[in-house]
Amino acid sequence: MKRIFIALAAVVASVCVVSAQKVAYIDMQYILKNLPQYETANEQLSMISKRWQKEIDALEQEARLLETNYQTEQIFLSPDLKTKREDEILQKQREAQELKRRYFGKDGELFKKREALLKPIQDEIYTAIQDIANEKHYDVVKDRSSDPSLIYMTSKLEISDLVLQKLGAK
Repeated sequence: MKRIFIALAAVVASVCVVSAQKVAYIDMQYILKNLPQYETANEQLSMISKRWQKEIDALEQEARLLETNYQTEQIFLSPDLKTKREDEILQKQREAQELKRRYFGKDGELFKKREALLKPIQDEIYTAIQDIANEKHYDVVKDRSSDPSLIYMTSKLEISDLVLQKLGAK
């Protein structure tokens, strides 16, 4: 009985060794940092973001100016004019908030623009990774920059430079 158990354990162990996965690692931050098209896309996003922020700041400044003028003239205004001015201030503040939401909100223009500019780059990277994984027979490719449990790995498993070469960078 003991011999059968040992033989069975040996068979199971050999099957586990044969079915071990071949793993490689990439550093996505390193890859992105070394791709010129990624830097260009980020610069475009930054410029757009700054332009939109200036628009919002201008509306907020207008609202503050209206409020300052209202505070100064409030004593001399009739109740109807006070209400009208208060409504103008609130309207300007709402416009600024709406513009901020439209540009920078969860599904705002910046999100859409980022997706439009970066998705093709990400797709290109993933295609290069898949090609390398198929060529080198890797079963799994992990991103070491986003794996907090990774403490150490040998440099033989690192394929970030291969990905960059495949993408024509460096």
